[in-house]
Amino acid sequence: MAEQETTTLYQAIGGDPTVRALTRRFYELMDTLPEAARCRAVHPPDLSGSEEKFYEYLTGWLGGPPIYVEKRGHPMLRRHFVAEIGPEERDEWLLCFTRALEETIDHPKLRQIILDPITRLALHMQNKE
Repeated sequence: MAEQETTTLYQAIGGDPTVRALTRRFYELMDTLPEAARCRAVHPPDLSGSEEKFYEYLTGWLGGPPIYVEKRGHPMLRRHFVAEIGPEERDEWLLCFTRALEETIDHPKLRQIILDPITRLALHMQNKE
């Protein structure tokens, strides 16, 4: 029997160039959309560090190289809890991510496969009503 090759989400969406484009667009939207102002306010003035960390995290999370873990260890998402994340910040974050996803990944099914757990993660990160 031939060995079946598994395709990761990372490969299916186009690998590194797509993850770079997705994270770049995500932070551009967060930085420029008036309807994302609350979300933007809980981030540092310079988004480049946040963008790089999110790129590294998404790369591994999507099945690509575990760059984040190799550089920084296990993701400690609870660190975000120093920022107050309520329903508005959460929804604005999801708005930016969803738009960036729609603009960088053509296939609707792949977008949904990525968005469902990302939405659960965003709900988990909320720490105030």
